[in-house]
Amino acid sequence: MQVFKTIIVALDCTDTSDRVLSALDSLSLPANAKAILARVLSENDGEATLERPHDSREIVEEQLKTYQSRVRVSSEIEILTGDPAEEIIRLANIHQADLIAIGTRGLKGVKRVIEGSVSAQVVAEAPCSVFVVRG
Repeated sequence: MQVFKTIIVALDCTDTSDRVLSALDSLSLPANAKAILARVLSENDGEATLERPHDSREIVEEQLKTYQSRVRVSSEIEILTGDPAEEIIRLANIHQADLIAIGTRGLKGVKRVIEGSVSAQVVAEAPCSVFVVRG
């Protein structure tokens, strides 16, 4: 049985994040496990706009702190800027993660091709196991 000591928990601060955290609770994690709660902002995020008021760095940090209070193991917060899949994979390499927990929006067909799938790219390129939670 695989022991997951370092887990990257990729969150997007939507309902999908709640599902990822609930799924993480279902795992049997050792007492010394550590979760890195990560949110990747795109290059033009980081400041709230009328279209995306939830993406200001301060609001994201507060939301991650709320999520952090729900995690049963020690945890830390990482707010990154860049391509979500690339940053999640980079973070997994830096922390030598045993697992990445990530949600999927369940895009299909043309919409998936146009918008891309962060979870699919992470699964294809991750240096460790990936736990994909359906959104």
